[in-house]
Amino acid sequence: MIIGIDDTDSNDGMCTTYLGALLLDELQAYGTLETLPLLIRLNPTIPYKTRGNAAVALKIRTDCPEKVTAHVVSRIEELAHMECEKTNPGVVFIPENDYDRLKPVLGNFFEKAVKDVIEIQEAKTLISELGIPSKGFKNGRGLIGSLAACGAMLNLEAWDHTFEYLAYRQKESWGTPREVEKESFFEADRKTYPGTWDTVDLKSRQVVCVPHSGDPVLFGIRGENPAIVAEAASLIRAEPIERFAVYRTNQGTDMHLLSVTSFAEIQDMHSYRLEGTVQAIPRTITGGHVIFPIRDEEGNEIDCAAFEPTKNFRLLIRKLRPGDKVELSGSVSSRTLNIEKIEIKTLTPLYKEENPICPNCGKHMKSSGRAQGFRCKKCGTHAVSKITCEIKRDLVAGLYEAPPCARRHLAKPLVREQKSNVNIFPAR
Repeated sequence: MIIGIDDTDSNDGMCTTYLGALLLDELQAYGTLETLPLLIRLNPTIPYKTRGNAAVALKIRTDCPEKVTAHVVSRIEELAHMECEKTNPGVVFIPENDYDRLKPVLGNFFEKAVKDVIEIQEAKTLISELGIPSKGFKNGRGLIGSLAACGAMLNLEAWDHTFEYLAYRQKESWGTPREVEKESFFEADRKTYPGTWDTVDLKSRQVVCVPHSGDPVLFGIRGENPAIVAEAASLIRAEPIERFAVYRTNQGTDMHLLSVTSFAEIQDMHSYRLEGTVQAIPRTITGGHVIFPIRDEEGNEIDCAAFEPTKNFRLLIRKLRPGDKVELSGSVSSRTLNIEKIEIKTLTPLYKEENPICPNCGKHMKSSGRAQGFRCKKCGTHAVSKITCEIKRDLVAGLYEAPPCARRHLAKPLVREQKSNVNIFPAR
């Protein structure tokens, strides 16, 4: 049986991954967990999400599916923040004899849930038409993520993945300040990077893998395999934990990005990889956000933004100039692309006019007066006009990313990039 669960948390607390970790232990009374649990990030632009828009899936071999179903539903009813308006849990159960039948359709649903916008009714209709056991609470929006997580579990071979080690606080500590030794996270990063990433932000000296909300998570270590995230976690010095779980996840994969042939196809609440030409010098607006337009080959334009939370990334963006060729990745809202990564493909040459240089003395000549040309003060050499010189750009073509402190869950960190023909500059 595969179990998909979503939307049990709120902005104030709880976490669907905690429920998944709890069930990992408790469901062993009814059978055997067959693989690592899944943590699936869905479309990051959806406005209905609580925090990270994540669903979980578990796979269990059991002889008593009715007991498993009853236990899971009971735990959701007990732990989900039902009092929160935005919390609308959903749970889906896929019997083993339906795996082959449901694999293609739920695989497509999973991909759509990451890249597109799905309405609740679409999920409910699919459940009804396919006869999938499920339970929705309140408006049942969590059924979307639950179906998607099941689709991911049925199609493990079809999608890129990473891993996350999640440590959970003891229940009496929930909602209180987390007690962690900051330096131990930097130590873990030094010893396990590049196998792990987004543990710390070196430039801002921030620990970025420790949440600040009232949820049960103490910290989360992201990395390339279960062994390396466990090694990093073992180096962390912090308050006692209640439990931990290692999730297989689509985080850090760029799975959310779509490609388009024309900017005219771009829609809000979707994420894209766009190639175009910078049209204006980036400008800084109220709030410290940096905005500039790019244009495609058809003449369509879209604004792109490095928002204030991206910090020093904005210094890079401010160096762009009209004519630069770029490829940008990010999510679109209000017809503006929130930049996650930028590949600067070519830099347009920039020029300036300056006084000519004396061929004898090597010094810049001085103006002899209006329309009278230029003269070397030392040797008297004359020149008719100014000369045009190319300006050296304080920018190198290559691939850049927003810093760890502003990284989206789904954004692939550059440490995972395999491009050999591009300069890569991971943010640390």
